[in-house]
Amino acid sequence: MAQVKRIEPDLQFIQEMQAAGGESLKKCYQCATCSVVCPLSPEENPYPRKEMIWAQWGLKDKLVGDLDMWLCHNCGTCSDQCPRGAKPADLMAAMRNMAYQNIAQPTIMGKFMSSAKYLPILAGIPALIFLIAWFVTSGFFGTPVDDNGQVLYRLVFPQTAFIDPLFGLIAVAVVVIFVRGVLSLIKTFNDSPQAPMGGVPVLTVLKSTWQVIIDEILSHTKWKECGGDNTDRYYGHMGIFFGFVGLFIVTAYVGVAYWLGVFTGLDLMTPMSLWNPFKILANIASIALIVGLVMVTKRRLNLDDAKFKSNYYDWYLLGVIWVVALSGMFSQLLRLANVPGAAYPMYYIHLVSIFMLFAYLPWSKLAHLVYRTVALGYARHIGRSPKPQA
Repeated sequence: MAQVKRIEPDLQFIQEMQAAGGESLKKCYQCATCSVVCPLSPEENPYPRKEMIWAQWGLKDKLVGDLDMWLCHNCGTCSDQCPRGAKPADLMAAMRNMAYQNIAQPTIMGKFMSSAKYLPILAGIPALIFLIAWFVTSGFFGTPVDDNGQVLYRLVFPQTAFIDPLFGLIAVAVVVIFVRGVLSLIKTFNDSPQAPMGGVPVLTVLKSTWQVIIDEILSHTKWKECGGDNTDRYYGHMGIFFGFVGLFIVTAYVGVAYWLGVFTGLDLMTPMSLWNPFKILANIASIALIVGLVMVTKRRLNLDDAKFKSNYYDWYLLGVIWVVALSGMFSQLLRLANVPGAAYPMYYIHLVSIFMLFAYLPWSKLAHLVYRTVALGYARHIGRSPKPQA
């Protein structure tokens, strides 16, 4: 006689899922409309119907290792077509939100990122660090100027003695945390029923992931294939993505120039001339970032209470990026206008927001740049491809 396996729902997990953005999951009555209309779901064992079942029953073990939650690009077609208003797209987003919080170690940071009541802690850490630096360099938070009477941010926050070492350590820590998280994620996939016999070696997944970056991420092709009107979402995310890429290139240039002593013929000392090619790139990237933010924020506001319902976790990331972009822009304008009393506080806010964006990156929604990309690479290797378009 076959042994019957008893299902033991995890009620706390259901509550956590609802709190993370999947509060409407109980409305689902398993009509499978969501899986039928999804333009990206594979024909074999499609999503998100099975995820709705697992979530309703609190089957945490199945959801935690689910590869398909990373394949969903949240176009909202399933939520539009759901006859019960169960919003499967919200559930898939909630699953990913919980994954961001729990993949990276220490998981206590994921808890801090999940609720607004911990925001004072997250903001207070960098606020205190930079206040101490400001006090040490300028006494009682002075606003010094150089010999020409001009605002010079490194007089308060020295680049080589403070900024570069601090953010260098943050970068190393974030990379280590991401590496550990990716290895854990691949192991989870290899332990799932979708994995081939013996699993997939890490190097094989990384090779496939590189192809995904070239073929899909840089062009955001999957977002074009998503159903519905994704114009604002597509161009908004492209602006944010390439805005960050451009700013990363400029930051890397400045770091290399300072620490390796190269590129000295290209106006090395900061602040760079407005006509320096890297400064031009930085300003173009900043404009792209702000335009992208406007489009994404507008779309999210228009979709709230329609096909999506945003939560704190969604708005935290958008809010921090907005502060980074605007404080960076105004820091430059106030420096050029030579208003030290306003320039230094604005630059202080800019540094605090940059810290909050990157130091907490492995636990934030922006971590999908790493985890989703690896998942897409894994899916490509095992042949879990979307169903053919009609």
